[in-house]
Amino acid sequence: MNRQPYGNPPRWWEPRLTPVFMRLTAWYRWWRLRTVQRLTGVEIRGYEHLHRALAEGKGVLITPNHSVHYDAAAFYTSFDRIGQPAYYMTAWQVFAMVNRFEQWIMQRLGAFSVDRESNDRQAFKQGVAVLRSEPYPLVIFPEGDVYHVSDRVTSFREGAAAIALSAAKRGERPIVVIPCGIKFRYVDDPSAQLAKAALELEERILLRPMPDRPLPERLYRLAECILALKEIDHLGRTFTGSVKERSQALSQAILSRLESRHRIKDNGGTTPERVKALRQSIIRKRADITTATNDGAATGDGAATGDGAATNKRVGAEARSTRDEDDAPNDAASRLRTLAGEMDDLFFVMQLYSYPGDYLLGNSSIERIAETLDKFEEDILGRDLPRVRGRRRVEILMGEPIEVQCGEDRRGAVERLTRTMEEAVQGLLDQLNARTPAMAASR
Repeated sequence: MNRQPYGNPPRWWEPRLTPVFMRLTAWYRWWRLRTVQRLTGVEIRGYEHLHRALAEGKGVLITPNHSVHYDAAAFYTSFDRIGQPAYYMTAWQVFAMVNRFEQWIMQRLGAFSVDRESNDRQAFKQGVAVLRSEPYPLVIFPEGDVYHVSDRVTSFREGAAAIALSAAKRGERPIVVIPCGIKFRYVDDPSAQLAKAALELEERILLRPMPDRPLPERLYRLAECILALKEIDHLGRTFTGSVKERSQALSQAILSRLESRHRIKDNGGTTPERVKALRQSIIRKRADITTATNDGAATGDGAATGDGAATNKRVGAEARSTRDEDDAPNDAASRLRTLAGEMDDLFFVMQLYSYPGDYLLGNSSIERIAETLDKFEEDILGRDLPRVRGRRRVEILMGEPIEVQCGEDRRGAVERLTRTMEEAVQGLLDQLNARTPAMAASR
């Protein structure tokens, strides 16, 4: 997974969708996908559901899976082919990590920012406004992060369903959700490149290379080695069991420790939900410490004034709520380092979450092997993006619209709609996987 800055976003980026700009830049965006990502084609099916819903004046929310870093770019290209502008909800970190010209382009292509680690009211209102009155659909990737698992949907976050239900509650027009599956397939056989990547990983962590063994076996060996190191790091010793069982136990141990430290109750939420709650706490405490430190600096050393005494009291309370009292750090810099370490621990939990643990058991397709190696390259080798291993094509399948119905039980309605969307997208991925793989067809 890619590391991203977590904190309070510097600003909100509003959408400035310009259909003419979308048409004029379509050739360039497709050229980038062909040359950089080596995509050979984009096929979109089921878009008649979208055209029909828009023609009937409905507000449309599209919910694709999110398995690779450039699936949004491929989705843009598919919409170029059918001449359909759209709005896209995008993590604020994507805006923050590019230059102003790229931000300008993204806004003209309909993107607007959202802070996924908070209750972003501005982004929420923008999403509701698009569904209520705009002539173009809204695209949200409910998985949130990129997990490199294209055959399985990971837990959907509930924000997309909440936006759809809020728009439907206003009653201006019917709202529908169109589930969408995205699948990348190799056209060329990348086996030689995959074997080379596995060898590099084995050498990096000082394992004896095993080029004669099947790639899935080598990848599980890599996973067990890394998992053992992290068990020692966090728990003091290694454990037994399957990779899936051990990674879930390690994740649970880290989350439970941090929830106890931050006094957050585990209400049985998904791993992303628990991580989000902890990140919110860390971001808030980090901001409080920084503010208190700045206030103390503005009043001198803080020891001779009433304001300084109040500042010291706030900082002391912050330390006690962040760590156990017995080993509470004594200065703001140490407390910030502690919080930064906890944020790293949460990132590691999400890395564990991105590995199902049984993804290569029973079905070790070339795409699944490649996706696992893509994650290893990011997580072990520290690459921003995995290497391109061969030509690929992308298939996009849109499903039957899901009518959004409001009821009295809003909380229950959000949960039900989220699960319905998740199951619908998984069904579309199953349909895509049932087709003959492009690489096999080309041999």
